[in-house]
Amino acid sequence: MAKTSKQYSEQVEKCRELFINKMHDYGSAWRILRLPSLTDQIFIKAQRIRGLQENKEQKIAEGQTSEFIGIVNYSIMALIQLEKGVVEQPDLLVDEAVELYDKHIAQTKQLMMDKNHDYGEAWRDMRVSSLTDLILQKLLRVKQIENNSGKTLVSEGIDANYQDMINYAIFALIHLNEN
Repeated sequence: MAKTSKQYSEQVEKCRELFINKMHDYGSAWRILRLPSLTDQIFIKAQRIRGLQENKEQKIAEGQTSEFIGIVNYSIMALIQLEKGVVEQPDLLVDEAVELYDKHIAQTKQLMMDKNHDYGEAWRDMRVSSLTDLILQKLLRVKQIENNSGKTLVSEGIDANYQDMINYAIFALIHLNEN
């Protein structure tokens, strides 16, 4: 599991670096996005990945890696929105946004380590395409929960689904990096 922790941190660093650079370019304009908008952004990324995996021809140069990074970062933004609420104007400086990013990624990594212990690193034997499908399934679940005004009867909440999507995306990034 030490190898997984190291590989996970390496992929998170790539995602975090892009998040910081985009914060410098755009500020926290994303803070105005409601959760369904963030869910839809993640959905677009996951659908594109699935298209890349199924189509023989690719018309845009960016590949799966950048899309999985987008899934991680949009999911972190969603977790921040769940914690802080949506605002009418950007309100986070880079340092505060990065502090929140680090907090949520640390919680998500701990969840991964706990599940990874219990599941015996089963993700290592999974295909990237299966991880993509699991992300899409989680997105459909989140959309249903959002349509139910955030209420569930017996299921995990939206936050747990975003965390799972982050972890699946990072597993996919690790696989793509190894290939």
